[in-house]
Amino acid sequence: MSEKLIDVTEKEGVVRLTLNRPKALNALNSALIAELNQVLVELEQRSDLRAVLITGAGEKSFVAGADISEMRDKTPEEARVFASQALTTIKRLERLPVPVVALVNGFCLGGGCELALACDWAIASDNAIFGQPEVGLGVIPGFGGTQRLPRRVGPALALDLITTGRKIDAAEALRIGLVNRVVPAGELDAVAEELTKQFAGNGRQAIRAAKQAIHDGMDQDLDSALALETSLFALGFAGEEQSEGMGAFVEKRKPNF
Repeated sequence: MSEKLIDVTEKEGVVRLTLNRPKALNALNSALIAELNQVLVELEQRSDLRAVLITGAGEKSFVAGADISEMRDKTPEEARVFASQALTTIKRLERLPVPVVALVNGFCLGGGCELALACDWAIASDNAIFGQPEVGLGVIPGFGGTQRLPRRVGPALALDLITTGRKIDAAEALRIGLVNRVVPAGELDAVAEELTKQFAGNGRQAIRAAKQAIHDGMDQDLDSALALETSLFALGFAGEEQSEGMGAFVEKRKPNF
C-alpha cells in the first residue's frame, strides 16, 4: 500500500488535516490532490463536524506550491485536467458547511496560497511567506488565485502580487487582509485550539447558516442576499439551538449546545 499523504486526526468534532510531503515542502501533486478530495468527500457526509483545520507537515512549509517536477512536461490539455482536479478539490474544501481554518507554517506559495484562500480563516505563524510566483514560471495561477485573491485583498493588490510574483511576509499578509491573525510559530496550535473552543461554544447550526449566508450572498445582488439572510435567520427559530441559546441568555447561564 502507498503511504498516506494526509494525516487525519480528530478531537471533539474538529478534524485536522496535515498534508504530509515534507521533503517536497508539501507541494501539491496529483496523488495528494486526489487523496485530499477523497477525505473531503467523506467529511461532506458528516453532520457532527464543528470545524476543519488544514496545515502542512514540518515547520518549513504549509504548501510551497504545486509540484513543478510533475507539471513541467504536461501538454495544455493535461494541464487543464490537472488544474480542474485541483479546483474541484479546493472548491470542495471551500464549500464545507463548517469553518475551515488554514494554519500556515512557513512557505505558502502558489497552490498553497490558493489553498489558504479557499479557507474561511487563515492563521499564520510569524515565519510564514506568501506569494503567487507563477509568472516567474511562465504561467498564471491555475488553482483559483486570479479569482479568490482579488476577492480577498482587492484587484489592485492582487494584480501587484500576481504580476510581480513577489513574496510577502506574514506581517504584510495581515495588513492587506490575506490572513486573519499572525502568531509566534510556537503558538500556532494553541491559538487554533482556542479558536475551535470559541466555535464549540456557539450554535453548530447557527455557524453553518452564517457561513452559508456569507458565501452564497457574495455571489448575489444585495436584495437577494438579504432575502437569503432573512430565510436562514427565520429557519434558526425552528431548531433547538435558538431555544437553548435565548433561554440561556434570559436565565443568565451558558448555553449547552
